[in-house]
Amino acid sequence: MSQKVIVVTGAGSGIGRAVAEALANAGDIVYASMRSLKDRNQERVEQMSRFAAEKKIDLRALELDVLSEESIRAAFDQVLLETGRLDVVVNNAGMLMVGISEAFTPAQMVRILDTNAISWLRVNRAALPIMRRQKGGVLVYVGSTTSRIDEPFIGPYIASKAAGEALAEAMRFEAAPFGIESVIVVPGAFTSGTEHFADAHGPESLAVVSQYGELPDRLRGLGTALEVLDAEKGLGLTVESVGKAVKDVLDLPFGEKPFRITIDPQAKGMDEIEALIGARQRSFFDRLGIADLMKPKRQ
Repeated sequence: MSQKVIVVTGAGSGIGRAVAEALANAGDIVYASMRSLKDRNQERVEQMSRFAAEKKIDLRALELDVLSEESIRAAFDQVLLETGRLDVVVNNAGMLMVGISEAFTPAQMVRILDTNAISWLRVNRAALPIMRRQKGGVLVYVGSTTSRIDEPFIGPYIASKAAGEALAEAMRFEAAPFGIESVIVVPGAFTSGTEHFADAHGPESLAVVSQYGELPDRLRGLGTALEVLDAEKGLGLTVESVGKAVKDVLDLPFGEKPFRITIDPQAKGMDEIEALIGARQRSFFDRLGIADLMKPKRQ
């Protein structure tokens, strides 16, 4: 099938928008989903419509709140009504929290886990029955290098992304026998092109922050340090690089898509880490007699 029907969550800006535009530019029917199309995101929807008209591409705004099962199911029902199928879902919607980990409240932790991890389960619970009926599909997840290489000052974010990726890995094995492929796209920290840092939430327990003395001040220098690393590596990676990476991996034949691909401006060595983990996992699965679940089975 040359033209795919794709839903991208959190596609109003940043990586989500870059992915949606790259896939639509490639000729696919792309639903760029976000919340509140008629109020808070109305301007983004209008910009997207103008972009689609100028490029003569099929890029459609879709109302979808990843925190609501009802909203997700209604969105997928609309996609099926308009196109008759669902080939790819890109789980991208997410949020960032930055600050001293102890100072975030349990309620804040629940919120970021809900947005960055549990939302993937909600979306998949709506998408997987459709893909099983179709005998195929692709689940794409936007992960983070921090799920493998931890950093200070973003504890809730790291925990939520690691939880989401662990869930994606388990669901990958369970979906594979039905011809459903899974890919985690793993971006590093992009210092421009997203609203991730601008929209980041801080800790609510400010009295706790004050007990850490000058340590929180070191957070302010991390953005500059990341920019220096970007310049040193000279990779010239942007959020558009993530869009291209998703397009390229979806172009690969059935069964040949890697489970993880990394787009990392800081070149942290993720490929070496993943190669080691993958080899150990395959060896363990061989001993368990379930190595066949590591590859999708054509239906």
